[in-house]
Amino acid sequence: MPLVGAAIPTTTPAQDTSRPLPDGVLPARPPRGHLAGLDGLRALAIVAVVLFHLDPAWLPGGFLGVDVFFVISGFLITTLLVREREQSGTVDLRGFWTRRARRLLPALLVCVPACILVARTVEADLLVGIRRQALGALTFSTNWLEIAGGSDYFHSTSPQLFMNFWSLAVEEQFYLVWPLATIALLAVRRHLGLSWGAIATAVLGIGVVSAVLMAVRYDPDFVTRVYYGTDTHLVGLMLGAAMAMSWAGPTRAGTTSPTWHRYRRHLLVAAGLVLIALLALADEGSAWTFRLGIPLASLTTAVLLLGAVDRPGRLRSTLELAPLRWIGTRSYGIYLWHWPVILVIGQDLPSAAGTGEFVWTRAWAVLVTIAIADLSFRLVETPVRRLGFGGALRALGRSLHWATPRARQVGAGVIVVSGLVLAVVLLTAPDKTSTQATLEENAAQAAAPRASTEDQVDEGNPDFTMPKGSQIDVFGDSMAVGSVHALRYYFPGVQIDAKSNRQWSDGQRAVEQAGDSLRRAVVLAFGTNAGTDERTVRALLDEIGPDRMVVLVNLHADRLSRIEGDNDTLEAIAKDYPNVAIADWDAAVAKDPSQLQADGIHPSLSGAHVYSKVIRQAFADLSEKHTGKPVRLKELPMP
Repeated sequence: MPLVGAAIPTTTPAQDTSRPLPDGVLPARPPRGHLAGLDGLRALAIVAVVLFHLDPAWLPGGFLGVDVFFVISGFLITTLLVREREQSGTVDLRGFWTRRARRLLPALLVCVPACILVARTVEADLLVGIRRQALGALTFSTNWLEIAGGSDYFHSTSPQLFMNFWSLAVEEQFYLVWPLATIALLAVRRHLGLSWGAIATAVLGIGVVSAVLMAVRYDPDFVTRVYYGTDTHLVGLMLGAAMAMSWAGPTRAGTTSPTWHRYRRHLLVAAGLVLIALLALADEGSAWTFRLGIPLASLTTAVLLLGAVDRPGRLRSTLELAPLRWIGTRSYGIYLWHWPVILVIGQDLPSAAGTGEFVWTRAWAVLVTIAIADLSFRLVETPVRRLGFGGALRALGRSLHWATPRARQVGAGVIVVSGLVLAVVLLTAPDKTSTQATLEENAAQAAAPRASTEDQVDEGNPDFTMPKGSQIDVFGDSMAVGSVHALRYYFPGVQIDAKSNRQWSDGQRAVEQAGDSLRRAVVLAFGTNAGTDERTVRALLDEIGPDRMVVLVNLHADRLSRIEGDNDTLEAIAKDYPNVAIADWDAAVAKDPSQLQADGIHPSLSGAHVYSKVIRQAFADLSEKHTGKPVRLKELPMP
């Protein structure tokens, strides 16, 4: 996350903004102080990210708020480095890194243990993989550890307490390397007599290379690599850095040109509209988002940032509104805390997306986040930033002079016990969620060898009577794996071929392998992890042919914004195939989210029966449609 309260030269509020500056005339440089407009941009960025994490449907492109932060960070850090190098002739690397540590570590060292301890009291599933997550959070290597662990930011089916820390890792890695690179670039500039514009262009080139890498290496089956990777997600940081080279240099290269001042207002309006459109419409499931959307969001942010710092105007005045500045100064704490708080409250007070209860639980999460972030800002972050670690501890000791020796002993005891409990929690954290344990128990049964078919399909003379279990093939992903027992209860003799993390392409291969042994009724349940590829689904249905009854099970997952679109796609496909029906699992479970496991995706023990019932009802509807005869389904008691 970007700095707060960095002392950087600003433009003067008294400067006339009604017309372009004459050639060669630079805006006045007032004393070092607050850089106007930046807190407002931070506020808008954090609001976008939080809205996306509360419910992706509320702001589908809200994840681009991270790229807004990247641009701000690249600009601020580079401006600090350039100013120090130009004014003192050197850069105090130790001092720079010490200031970054003072800024980032205090809140982090409070957040990580506190969240782990609270999560353990609410739901053990929240601590799966917590040792790796804690290591990543404390060493700012979350992005690479999660890439190695195969995590998925957009389509995660298991909770990750510190999932949002990936961007902090990218920024901290930038803070470690970029000062050295900046010193080298400035030395080359002086040695070769290069202009500031040339240096800015070189820096921008690094960003372009990173953007190209993201575009080329984009893989829809593993987006995490290009999204989390520092090498592939540098475009925003480099855009900000390039702009700082132009703005912070003595000549203000590019920012005083007649072209900029002539079209400044039009560029700012266009950039604002484009960024708003991206935040509202960007789709994390689209290749376009990664190949063009992220660079475009970074570019529009850079334009708005330049407009805010260049000189006073409506944009700066808006961004300097008190509420935005208040949020912006606390944006780091809000970013740290909001995702763990959302997860913990979501586990403690489960509710279905789209319901009034869901809105209230999300509102509660926001209030808790803001309260904690404000306390963190005033009691943890600000004292350490101003006084240093040692000074803050001494100040804390002086503030406790009123406490009795007994109270101090109790306080020390609480800290020691909390540390011991934290160690035990980390050592005993589960390796898999309860959902994953259930799926593994069912996996062997779900992948049993194929049994012989009861009868062959008579091509050209299809049988659309209600099928028996021995006439049904189920091909699916973890949803079917978790429902094995219930499927066999409602469809005795059913053949189940299901594995976790399967996609539609895997289903196509499984059906092809079944060959002539494929039964006359088929259930297809894929798409939970990687979405629905319409072309593959249609090819699979064509492979099965028109003489078999086919049921497509739709999807449900509150945290995945693509689900509604996937279900619409399945519905549209089913309308084109007379032998296909939809099992509306989404509608059935939306009425009662208690039928889901803690991950909010997979069916619970009773939910597996609901899952099987909607499949049975879909077969009944399909049979009635073709035979004209009503199907009476016997109500079976819960086993």
